[in-house]
Amino acid sequence: MHSGYADTGIEVVARDARVSTATLYDLFPGKTQLFHAVIEDAGADFSRRIAEVTAAEADLMERLRTFATAYARFMSDPFVRNVFRLVAAERRRFSPVARDFYDRGRTDFGGALMAIIRGLEAEGRVDCPNKAHAAGQLMGMIEHPTFLVPLVTGGEVEASRSHEEIAGEAIETFLARYGT
Repeated sequence: MHSGYADTGIEVVARDARVSTATLYDLFPGKTQLFHAVIEDAGADFSRRIAEVTAAEADLMERLRTFATAYARFMSDPFVRNVFRLVAAERRRFSPVARDFYDRGRTDFGGALMAIIRGLEAEGRVDCPNKAHAAGQLMGMIEHPTFLVPLVTGGEVEASRSHEEIAGEAIETFLARYGT
């Protein structure tokens, strides 16, 4: 995460993991397979984290708030930013890994939010002709202060508002646009 794929040797990874290089090579034939496993594991962890949030049996508006707040927390996590940065940096070398990572996020995060939006629409609380666009807009309002700004500034500029405030303001704007 710190040096990138090209500048990280398998010996450094083994030392940081406190295992021998032989042990690491027993688990992963090469650095490429290790990279694939790290990104797959991170993606699976991200998916588990959002699944826990969306599994709650609560009122749909409460689920929307819970999702938005959890998403704000998730996107502001420095580890998450580092994984995204690494995947973006290595997308040409590992385009299938990058594509799978993107597709997993789109399905797990966007799909979860679209399910909430569909439920809100069924209750007559919102009218979203294009749920994918609506979900993307809501997520974008959360991503900008929690992910994009810190990513671009190297973490020097972090959001001054709490995750709850960011989520609440995004939902308020979302409902101003799509609420019935």
